[in-house]
Amino acid sequence: MTILVTGGAGFIGSNFIFYWLREHPGDRIVCVDKLTYAGNLQTLRPVLGRENFRFVRADICDRAAMDAVFGEEQPEAVVNFAAESHVDRSIADPGVFLMTNIIGTGVLMDAGRKHGIRRFHQVSTDEVYGDLPLDRPELLFTEETPLHTSSPYSSAKAGADLLALSYHRTYGFPVTISRCSNNYGPYQFPEKLIPLMISRALAGEKLPVYGDGLNVRDWLYVEDHCRAIDRILTDGRVGEVYNVGGHNEMRNIDIVRLILRELDRPESLIAHVEDRKGHDRRYAIDPAKIHRELGWLPETHFADGIVRTIRWYVEHRDWWEAILSGAYRAETEGM
Repeated sequence: MTILVTGGAGFIGSNFIFYWLREHPGDRIVCVDKLTYAGNLQTLRPVLGRENFRFVRADICDRAAMDAVFGEEQPEAVVNFAAESHVDRSIADPGVFLMTNIIGTGVLMDAGRKHGIRRFHQVSTDEVYGDLPLDRPELLFTEETPLHTSSPYSSAKAGADLLALSYHRTYGFPVTISRCSNNYGPYQFPEKLIPLMISRALAGEKLPVYGDGLNVRDWLYVEDHCRAIDRILTDGRVGEVYNVGGHNEMRNIDIVRLILRELDRPESLIAHVEDRKGHDRRYAIDPAKIHRELGWLPETHFADGIVRTIRWYVEHRDWWEAILSGAYRAETEGM
C-alpha cells in the first residue's frame, strides 16, 4: 500500500512515518510537507534514502501540485497531519490557519476524490471541544460533545473536521477523523510546552508558565497516537470520529516541576507570565469508543514516557539547538 502523509516533517507526522515504516515495511510512504518554520527535513534524515519513502516539498493548498502528486503516486490512503497548530501564533495571525487547516484539507480531499483513494484520515485535536471546568473531574470529551472552540487554531481544525464529514455525507468520500489529546515525545518543535521547558531548563533560563499554571491537559505519548491511527486506518468505520486520549491528566505547573526535578534544576527558574487570551482550563478525553471498537489503549505510562522524552532531548541537543539558532532552515533554502 502507498500512503500519502502530509505534514510529515513535523512532530507527529514524522513519528508516524517512522512507526509505519517499521511496522509495515512492505508499504510505501510519500511525505508532502511545505517545510514552514515547524517542518524540519533533518528529522526525516533516517528515512530519506529508503526506496519505499519519497519526500515532496509542496503546499497542500496548491491544487496543481497535489493533483500531480496524487497522479504520480496513486496513494490508497492519505493521513493529513499538515496544519498550523500553535495557539499563540493563531491569535497573532489567524488567516494562515484558516488557509492551511481548512482550505488545504479541502484541496487534499478534492484530489483524493479525483484519484479514487480508499481512505482519507483527518488528524484533529481535542481542542475543538473547547474546555472543561477544573472542579468537574467526572466530565470528559466524547465524540458526541458539541464543538465549542476557543481559538482561531481550534476553530480552523473544527472547520476542517466539519468539511471532511460533509464530504463523506455528500460524496460518500471515505473519511475518518481522530481527535487526540496533547502529544509529547521526540522531535516536537521547541515552542511547545514540554520541549520548551526542557530546553530552557538545560540552558538555565527562566521557564515561562502561563497564569497560575493550573491548566490541565491529557497527555499522550506520540507513538501511542501513531498506533491509534494505524488501528483506525485498518479497521475504523468510514464517516466516524474517534477520540484518542492518554487517560493522563496533568496540570501544566506539575509538568514543569517534574522536568526541573528530572534535570536537577531549581524551581526558582519558574516565571509566571501573563495568561494566554482565551486560555482553556482543562481538556480530558474519553477514548472508550476506540477501545471498544478497535481494541486500542495507550501503552506508555506518563511516568515512563516523560523520562524517555526528557532523555531524548538531553541526548539530541544538536537537533533542537539547530532549531533555536535557525540553522535548520539552511537545508531548505533553494529546494
